[in-house]
Amino acid sequence: MKTKISIADKSGFCFGVKRAIDLAEKTACLTKKVYTLGPVIHNPQEVKRLEKQGIKTLKDIKSVKSGTIILRTHGIPLELHDKLKKRKSVEIIDATCPFVKKAQDIVKELGKKDETIVIVGEKIHPEVVALVSYGNGKCVIVETVKEAEKVKSKGDLNIVSQTTQTPENFNAIVKCLKKRYKVKVFNTICKATFDRQKSAEKLAKTADLMIVVGGKNSGNTTRLAQICEAKTETHHIETVKDIKDGWFKNKKKIGLTAGASTPGWIINKVKEEVEKQLGMRI
Repeated sequence: MKTKISIADKSGFCFGVKRAIDLAEKTACLTKKVYTLGPVIHNPQEVKRLEKQGIKTLKDIKSVKSGTIILRTHGIPLELHDKLKKRKSVEIIDATCPFVKKAQDIVKELGKKDETIVIVGEKIHPEVVALVSYGNGKCVIVETVKEAEKVKSKGDLNIVSQTTQTPENFNAIVKCLKKRYKVKVFNTICKATFDRQKSAEKLAKTADLMIVVGGKNSGNTTRLAQICEAKTETHHIETVKDIKDGWFKNKKKIGLTAGASTPGWIINKVKEEVEKQLGMRI
């Protein structure tokens, strides 16, 4: 029986990422001094491709006297945004994902109230760091149910999610907090993330092996790998160089999916390499 390769129906670039890449490339065509504050998306290979077009990635804004700064899809802290706006010689192109922007607006509005804001997400992720900055000092970050059990508040809770969280983790934390507090829930998980997770899970249930393609620094890609690992043998890779000999031995159905920040050209190269390796055996 010939080995079959299937790609998840929903995989690769989401709307927010595609929008950010388009903004970056169009800006690079119009001006020479183009920068992004941190990687514009969490995919090292795509960021490197953009750098070849003259789009430089910065760690901070101190070295920039003039030019155009593109804000990353994950958003940046409010205080940093305010500093940038005061620089008259710097033009700002906001490539923050609209779903992330929506979450920021919700947290900013909640920050006006005298209530605790629980953000379900990764403490060091750029999106979460930015979200916290909008909360007027009232945010608590919770990653797991175990952490949720330790949350202490004098009053009611407002719960907001990092846009790339799994519904299962978000709902479990909400359920935990509801046992002790009156809560208001704002499910800010973006639809593109949800669709990719469900599509990957569906494919993983029928596959002998799953390949998840995307940046190791990508939260949404990491969660795709975790979802697939619960169903079948799974390997999270960034490029074809990460593929190891022997992975496909005795495998009849191989599934392929990719994070929302993984470009099509990388997905295609991985598929071609898998087909090449299978062709040598069949």
